[in-house]
Amino acid sequence: MRLLNKVAVVTGGTSGIGEATAILFAKEGASVAITGRNLERGGHVRDTIVRTGGTAIFVATDVRKAEDCRRAIDQTVSAFARVDILFNNAGVFYPHTALDCSEEEWDEQIDVSLKGTFLMSKFALPEMIRGGSGVIINNSSGWGMVGGDSAVAYCAAKGGVVLLTKAMAIDHGRQGIRVNCICPGDVDTPMLPEDARMRGLEWQTYLAGCANRPLGRIGTADEIAKAVLFLASDDSSFMTGAALVVDGGGIAD
Repeated sequence: MRLLNKVAVVTGGTSGIGEATAILFAKEGASVAITGRNLERGGHVRDTIVRTGGTAIFVATDVRKAEDCRRAIDQTVSAFARVDILFNNAGVFYPHTALDCSEEEWDEQIDVSLKGTFLMSKFALPEMIRGGSGVIINNSSGWGMVGGDSAVAYCAAKGGVVLLTKAMAIDHGRQGIRVNCICPGDVDTPMLPEDARMRGLEWQTYLAGCANRPLGRIGTADEIAKAVLFLASDDSSFMTGAALVVDGGGIAD
């Protein structure tokens, strides 16, 4: 129960890493506000938590829109009185180079991953400052640390998340707020087979390429969620401004 009596907001909490993290946070004692654009999946994650004895709400949110982000924080405070933890997890991915990336796809990837992280933090920070403490965890990527093929907008967005994390850590450390980011590698979520499809690769061929790393496999959403829990809990009490890579050794190879 490392998050007992804490209140956590998880963006993009309707599937994949966000869903696994929301469920794990609830098991560890947190009241969880799940945000996302898919109402059906959001309701499903909320109900899963409640059925197992946890406490959760779902707030339909498009993190690209300031008013949606403000409303997500306001509804969390209305339901649970405060915000202790924010996991900025929402993100999208389209595999393109600078030559074939459309302006629309560029904007969507930057707006969801980078602008969304900024906006949710902007509205959560006053609540944390008021309470004298807080933790923000941003979901970057291994490709936020190094380049990746056919991922120009994604790399730009996730690289921006790493430096946004460091800047916020400097600005708000004296207010009792820690800001770190998680940098996953390839993880078994719905985004991965969609990437394979968009690249025109058979799933097994795609997986074989992912296995070319020290641990020889892709990760699971639960494995990433455990790392996010570490950053959210007092186990990481002397960490801020850090980028924690959890990728099976992918960028070390």
